[in-house]
Amino acid sequence: MCEAYTTEQMRESLKKVEANRAANAALEPERMTAEQKDQVLMTYHPDYIESEFEELKIGPNKGEKVPHQLADLLQAHSRIDPSKIDLENPKYDVDVLVIGGGGAGSSAAIEAHNGGANVMIVTKLRIGDANTMMAEGGIQAADKPNDSPAIHYIDAYGGGHFKGKHELVAKLVTEAPDAIKWLNELGVEFDKMPDGTMITTHGGGTSRKRMHACKDYSGAEIMKTLRDEVLNRQIPVIDFTAAVEIILDDQGKAAGAVLMNMETKELMVARAKTVVIATGGAGRLHYQGFPTSNHYGATADGLVLAYRVGAKLLYADSLQYHPTGAAFPEQIFGALVTEKVRSLGAKLVNVDGEVFMHPLETRDICASSIIRECKARGKGISTGDGEGIWLDTPIIELKNGEGTIEKRIPAMLRMFMEYGIDIRKEPILVYPTLHYQNGGIDITPDGMSGVENLYVAGEAVGGIHGRNRLMGNSLLDVIVFGRNAGRSVAAKFKDVKLGKLTLDHVGKFDDEIKAAGIETDMVSPKLLPDYARKFKQQL
Repeated sequence: MCEAYTTEQMRESLKKVEANRAANAALEPERMTAEQKDQVLMTYHPDYIESEFEELKIGPNKGEKVPHQLADLLQAHSRIDPSKIDLENPKYDVDVLVIGGGGAGSSAAIEAHNGGANVMIVTKLRIGDANTMMAEGGIQAADKPNDSPAIHYIDAYGGGHFKGKHELVAKLVTEAPDAIKWLNELGVEFDKMPDGTMITTHGGGTSRKRMHACKDYSGAEIMKTLRDEVLNRQIPVIDFTAAVEIILDDQGKAAGAVLMNMETKELMVARAKTVVIATGGAGRLHYQGFPTSNHYGATADGLVLAYRVGAKLLYADSLQYHPTGAAFPEQIFGALVTEKVRSLGAKLVNVDGEVFMHPLETRDICASSIIRECKARGKGISTGDGEGIWLDTPIIELKNGEGTIEKRIPAMLRMFMEYGIDIRKEPILVYPTLHYQNGGIDITPDGMSGVENLYVAGEAVGGIHGRNRLMGNSLLDVIVFGRNAGRSVAAKFKDVKLGKLTLDHVGKFDDEIKAAGIETDMVSPKLLPDYARKFKQQL
């Protein structure tokens, strides 16, 4: 028995899991009915806890509800004093300014460069420090004979509770096969059969095997390839430089950004004919106290920047909690345990060794069911710092043969082996982790927000996935909508004639804050989580 699992409850529970493993491996749990799904969501999913949300008092989404932490940032003061910013003498002057150095930003920069634009990337950490790098399981595309974009559309639209914007979902699925082809030609090492045929698997909510993967480090492989392409093209990348305010011109169009060096705090002006926001998600805001699988810089910056200049948000109250974040050991608390583990056959098992749900329900249903098992049914396993459910990984090799785990999910094997847990022999403890920002900035099919010349790509977009995202559609959307934004700005910048640069919107937003009676000393965007401050308070 694994020595890493130290409590008596863990050890007793493990005995039951091991005793039931063979039967559980053969078990095919029934899918939930639509009514059962609605019930478990409404009762247990964090998005339905009304006390965790508040109405916005100002801005284009006034009257709509968002999480408290996001409301604080959307209704905060700017980080800058406009009177101290020299807009007449920009440090950078480009056709396209891309804010964010992840998969979406890199894809946009590559396509804008293809279109002849003078493009520059600014990123508050380093290029590749992004949720793209941390994605594991794969990327969807309907490119097999038994599949089609129409079937992919039904899966994605239904999985998002029929709330996705039709034109965005259609673009996602119809351009997916070309996205895979593009990545493959750039050099992404997808898993393939000896004859070159790509290996595909199921994900939660998919009706066909359309998940293309690079073992279980798909995002890292894709991000590495995109980063190399950006650098090989000699596209300028300004690392450790955050955008802290969008600049408009006197016609109300996006015209660049105020940048801040993250080390020296120096403020600089970048003038641009078009701007692409590709800043990613918000996991590091830790909504409702959840751990997160997100990278260190995921603090909803793009939503704040766009909102302050008048861009509307869509479904900003909708988050995705990945059902299988690591619950033990504490050193990797919240780290992503890819859905691919379940697509290969691992089952979710409670303290009594019982399989309590189909392992490939959609993510929101699966997360809600795990929360129900722990909170309402008392069937969770205590970790000392919290609780979790077993993900019985040895079933994978029972069903698929010895060596499958090392071949198909080597990163998972290595991550847990670091802590003395061999997932080929022992199950792992999991609990939902804050994973993805379903909502974001509302865009048109060409990628433009409600502010002219301000485009958006990747996780900062709202409406692509509705109110729940399927596995593999995130890596897909950063490519499809990153390329989409890049092509759009490449066509747009040629006809743009910038007016006089202005930051007048900053003062107007402050006036709105005052008129609404909002009392706050907070400034935004947040840029980085404030763990150091919290640690000092604990001391």
